[in-house]
Amino acid sequence: MEADVSEMRNELQSRESLWRRIQLECQQLRTELLKIKEYKDTQEIQIKHPSSCVQLTEQLEDKNTELLLFAESQEHQEEELNKIRNHVYRKEQSHCSEQERMKTEISDLTEELHQKEITIATIMEKASLLERQLKMELETKHKLLTKQQLLEFRYQVIKSENTHLKEMV
Repeated sequence: MEADVSEMRNELQSRESLWRRIQLECQQLRTELLKIKEYKDTQEIQIKHPSSCVQLTEQLEDKNTELLLFAESQEHQEEELNKIRNHVYRKEQSHCSEQERMKTEISDLTEELHQKEITIATIMEKASLLERQLKMELETKHKLLTKQQLLEFRYQVIKSENTHLKEMV
């Protein structure tokens, strides 16, 4: 989009330059037209041959026609220039809107990521706590199991002694 905008700006500058040249040429033609009119007036005063007057009138008409064509071309160039300006303006607005949307989306995603990081940290803390509790419970169960095995062993020993004593009795 930035390349398009840059390209359109270049085209706009190029057309603006062309438009200025056309305006300058129109100004020069107007000046030339005034000179021709002065020359024509002088010739009419000093006229000796009617054919030169006709020739000057034709030249004047040609210059007037040329001036009108340049004026029309200038108007067309102005219209084109305005169209390009409007197009560039719309592209810039669209680009700005897109940038704002992307900034908002990035901000939202950053906030969501932050929330997920907080959730992960909380879960890790709970998992660590549960792991410690599980280790403690396992140690307690292991101690109880060891005690039970010891008691069972004693029971067997006492039972064996009891059986031996019964036999002796």
